[in-house]
Amino acid sequence: MSARKTERLLNLVICLLATRRYLTADYIRRNVAGYQDLGDEAFKRKFERDKEELRELGIPLEVGTNSVFDEEPGYRIPRDAQLPEISFTPAELSVLALAARTWQHAVLGAPAAEARLKLQAAGIPLDEATPTGVEARLRIREPAFEPLFDATCAGRAVRFDYREAGASREVEPWGLVSWHGAWYLAGYDRMRRDVRVFRLSRIVGPVEPIGPEGAVRVPEGTDVRALVRAAVEATESPEIEALLLVRRGTGIGLRRDAWRVEPYDERWELVSLRVRGELRLIDEILSYGSDVVVLDPPSVRAAVLAKLRFAAGVGG
Repeated sequence: MSARKTERLLNLVICLLATRRYLTADYIRRNVAGYQDLGDEAFKRKFERDKEELRELGIPLEVGTNSVFDEEPGYRIPRDAQLPEISFTPAELSVLALAARTWQHAVLGAPAAEARLKLQAAGIPLDEATPTGVEARLRIREPAFEPLFDATCAGRAVRFDYREAGASREVEPWGLVSWHGAWYLAGYDRMRRDVRVFRLSRIVGPVEPIGPEGAVRVPEGTDVRALVRAAVEATESPEIEALLLVRRGTGIGLRRDAWRVEPYDERWELVSLRVRGELRLIDEILSYGSDVVVLDPPSVRAAVLAKLRFAAGVGG
């Protein structure tokens, strides 16, 4: 089984185990990673295969509706289901232990504690399983997280006061993202009639859910993480200048954003950029592999070299 398929099936199992409601295929398509970019027919085929795969693995799927008014059936995995026995490699144990320690606050604190107990009951020594020097850094201190998480899962709009706006905002929540130590909400701002990103630490007072469940739908193809990254870099990241050596005929995206491109030799060209967001620039440079060499600034050059060495398994 491929890593991508394994991840998709795991996401599906977690989603169906975490709910008491029956989730429709449409909801699963919009909210479970691995299905969101598929067309109608591709999703139907893949979802049918995945359901059969789970049943073959011994994972029971219940099919039903939440009320007599529901026309489309949904799916869930009973919380008391007897799932098949599984075993883990030492590396997998490390990941499980770290994940169980990550969510220590707010809405996922109780499930994380329950997961730890189940792992320990199965004879998995969580403290020993976690590698030395590896520590979970995901923390939730913002009171707004839990009601926003609930509203996002339920597909309900919310109302809250935002410090920078100085007024109440009505938002259709699309997703919550942790970005470099801070939590952000992305969604449609009904007051501004546009897509907006809100930092949770700047939400003042209570978050009030409004409207019926299921009323909020995330537009197809929406990348919530990309929305947050772009918003943060546009408002909180300083502009930097970069000088790159780019192999001729490559680096189309870098060239598009350049303010100057000049010849270097028969194989390379000098590309000068002014961009916001050092991390975004590093990710883009890495996507071109050996076709791009960073000359300046030193911080970007060092970060790119470190990531390339790590990917190649070379220390130092």
